[in-house]
This record gives sequence, C-alpha cells and structure tokens, in this order.
Amino acid sequence: MVRAYCQKEICHTGTGVILAMQNTRLNNLFGAIGGQLSRWLFNPWRRLSLLAISLLFGFFLGTAVSTTAGQAADWDIIAAGILVALSEIVDRIYYRRRSGDRSFWVESLNALKIGLTYSLFIEAFKLGS
Repeated sequence: MVRAYCQKEICHTGTGVILAMQNTRLNNLFGAIGGQLSRWLFNPWRRLSLLAISLLFGFFLGTAVSTTAGQAADWDIIAAGILVALSEIVDRIYYRRRSGDRSFWVESLNALKIGLTYSLFIEAFKLGS
C-alpha cells in the first residue's frame, strides 16, 4: 500500500505527485462503480469471456476496415498506415509493463489488436486464393 501525504489538493506519494479528487457525490459514485466493476472482473471466467469478446470484436473490426478501405481504393495506404501505427502503440503500452502489472484494459486492448491483425491476415489469404 502506498502512503501519501496531501497538502490542499496535491498528494505526494513515494512514486510521484498526484492530484487528489474532492470528496463529492459524483466522485463517490464513480469510485463505487469502478470498485464494483473491478470486483465483477475479478472472476476469471468473466475476465476470460470479455477477453474473447475483445478478440472477436477485433476480428470484426479488421474485416470491416479492410472491406471499407478496399471499396475506395484511395484509402488503402492511409488505412494500413493508421492500423500499423495503432498496433505499435498498443504493443508499446502492453509490453512496457511486466506480466503481473498489466491491467484488464491493457490486456483487452492487446486482444483487440491480435484479433484485428489475425483478421487482416485472413483477408490477405482470401485475396491471394
């Protein structure tokens, strides 16, 4: 547990300085919703099922992007550049952290990227045959 000491609205922790939130009803509501969501995601089966949904949504997204970009031949190179840049950004976010330090959202984003990449490979094989 990280101990912090606060002065006015700035809290100093051992790792750096963070801004403290005021104790409002809206902040308490978002904190409670976030706590319930993290407890709900703590179940391994729910976590695994949401990662599978992320993977499948990435597959759908890759198929939709390649089909849409393929219709207007002007956008092929631009869409490919954007997808490569987004893939590299996700890689940097995912592999910068250690295996135990990755949050669910980072794992979900990586699953989406894997599904998108797999979909683009499948589309390329369809075009090649």
